[in-house]
Amino acid sequence: MDGIFYGIDLGNKNTIVSFYRSSMREPGSVSTVMGSEEYQIPTAISKRNGLDQWFYGKNAKTYASEGKAREAENILENAIANNDYTLDGVVYSARDLLALFIKNIFEMSGQPYTKAAVQKLVITVPSLSLEVAELCSVITGKLKIPQDRLILLDHMECFYYYALNQQPSTYLYDVLLVDADRQDIHYSFLSLDKGTKPITVHLSEGSEKLVDRRRDIAFLDVLKGLLENRQVSSVYLVGDGFDGGWMQKSMEYLLQNRRVFIGKNLYSKGACFAGNAKSDGSNWNYIYIGDNELKLNVSLKIDDGSKMQFISLMNAGENWFQSQGDCEVILMGSHEVEFWIQKPDSRKANVEKLYLEGLPERDDRTTRLRINASANSDREVSIVIKDMGFGEIAPSSDKSWTHVIKLPKEE
Repeated sequence: MDGIFYGIDLGNKNTIVSFYRSSMREPGSVSTVMGSEEYQIPTAISKRNGLDQWFYGKNAKTYASEGKAREAENILENAIANNDYTLDGVVYSARDLLALFIKNIFEMSGQPYTKAAVQKLVITVPSLSLEVAELCSVITGKLKIPQDRLILLDHMECFYYYALNQQPSTYLYDVLLVDADRQDIHYSFLSLDKGTKPITVHLSEGSEKLVDRRRDIAFLDVLKGLLENRQVSSVYLVGDGFDGGWMQKSMEYLLQNRRVFIGKNLYSKGACFAGNAKSDGSNWNYIYIGDNELKLNVSLKIDDGSKMQFISLMNAGENWFQSQGDCEVILMGSHEVEFWIQKPDSRKANVEKLYLEGLPERDDRTTRLRINASANSDREVSIVIKDMGFGEIAPSSDKSWTHVIKLPKEE
């Protein structure tokens, strides 16, 4: 089945939703007005007075402003905090209402929404936190979508996936993203290190504030400071700050030997591309280590009976909020387990040995161990090893050992 990749750019004020199938050239986006590019759906839900009828997005705002409905205000913030609302004397969980809102957005896409049809649900926010990760996990459960189909990304990683799914000519040199909201702009340069395999992608970010004078000239000054001594193939402009058609001289400058794109659905489209790439990583030849990506590889060295090989427990580049790994091994020789820790850009590995103190003495190869790994942060991994015994031959001792692995220090 050609499953659907949903990309949801979830915001406090607005939400943008895109969808993608592998047979499509480019993700589509849900528009609030048919035939238009009005992709911003107000993140809002309201209940009709005296009736069990709910309104979403623009309708939620309209009916609430007319006094016909009561809005559950600041739904995303309250869902993160796990708060409740009382509407018409009935208590509702903010998380239940947010799940209703997202379910309605799925239906707006015109794509068949069933848990079987959802290949990946990719949710993106400006920056990730444990609280947001927990909320997204809960919402996915309420929508009856399996947790292994959920991917969480920040905006920068969505930019990375979007930019590298365009024509190669658009990233021949650096790529610039500018996200503007009124007077504040946030920018990010994407650069490729083509001397590595896979190709390493670097993002460098910064912020500027437009001074209180003619906006077009102020933005032109910022652009000249950013671009004057840098080769840039393409520029992406996103955010409400570019509304109003005020760019004239700044756009004229940008278009000098560069391609320029303006839109508001870059992050949601990038989320769709990310879902597809992470489902078929064999075709993705890039690696990006951002703020939320794990900064170390953790492996076990094992003997499979014919040769020594490595089992990967944790992989650098994975989102640490969702990174987990597990395996079962048979212990041979000493009561030690070796973990190999390696940075993604280094060939050198550090080896840490964990001695299983108190493990019962048994014949060789009669101890089965279950090893679970989970990330505490982007630079730290917790390992839990449990003695599983070996069936009736050697009952489990129920002992377990915990070890914390940290990113090796720079030499």
